[in-house]
Amino acid sequence: MSYSTQVMEKNHTMSLKSMHTIGISIKPNDTAATSLASELAAWLMQRGCHVLHDKNQVDTYGEMASLIEMSKQADLLIVLGGDGSLLYAGRQLMGSDVPILGINLGRLGFLTETPVGSMLDVVDEILAGNLKTKYHFGLLAESWRDGQLLKQGVAMNDVVLQRQSHPRPIEFEVEFRDQLIFRLRADGLVLATPAGSTAYALSAGGPIVHPEVEAISIVPLCPHTLSYRPVVVPADDTITLSLLDSPKPSVLNLDGQEHITLLEGDAVTVRKAGQIRLVYLPERHYFNTLRSKLHWAGHHDNAS
Repeated sequence: MSYSTQVMEKNHTMSLKSMHTIGISIKPNDTAATSLASELAAWLMQRGCHVLHDKNQVDTYGEMASLIEMSKQADLLIVLGGDGSLLYAGRQLMGSDVPILGINLGRLGFLTETPVGSMLDVVDEILAGNLKTKYHFGLLAESWRDGQLLKQGVAMNDVVLQRQSHPRPIEFEVEFRDQLIFRLRADGLVLATPAGSTAYALSAGGPIVHPEVEAISIVPLCPHTLSYRPVVVPADDTITLSLLDSPKPSVLNLDGQEHITLLEGDAVTVRKAGQIRLVYLPERHYFNTLRSKLHWAGHHDNAS
């Protein structure tokens, strides 16, 4: 099945039988999330579900399991936290087909859009098979030095090259399909998935990319010229970054959570990785979400 077909999927049959094993992941060191997870676990167990909880959850409910183990055992993962918590879980489950539901305990909640007050009602709808899922692709980033692979990691939102502990801009080249896009001096560069186009890339002046568009945004960070503009390229080819000038070590950030140190002369390759399957409310409308979260002019609560 192609990605274009996957993102068009709407109603998936989810029965109580198919949703027997439920994983719960929470924001670390958050007492509200811990309390809510205990309530949710007890509620699920009363309905005959087997509950897996991650190491951040301190309670007596269910069975402890890592997110990697949940990716192999769970029929559904529920994340209690903000978008950062969901990004972390999504990276661990990337490439699996386990649907992820985010319960918003953070601020903006682009990905974790289900409010706490609706949690039990929404989970009940999932168990009854009344919600839909959509697929998002991730990014695989690899750092290279003298032709040798140093480190690799995955991101759900974005891969960001940026200067670290020095005030000077860095210089780098960006290639796509072995063709030079540009060479520039800047604070860095954001490579964003459609899901990440409303995050750091948006703050840097990048475009909003609809989730059904299979593309990667290339967005310079504070370029030392006015002539550079964001570029959107197909997601099926490799993007290569070459760090040409960096007075001190620079860094590659994966969703702002994993960091790879880079030295002058290092190269980075970025390409599409596995898929992440997210659960959405049936009434969700992408542009309604944008109007609400970004406070666009002309927003109306009853807009369709």
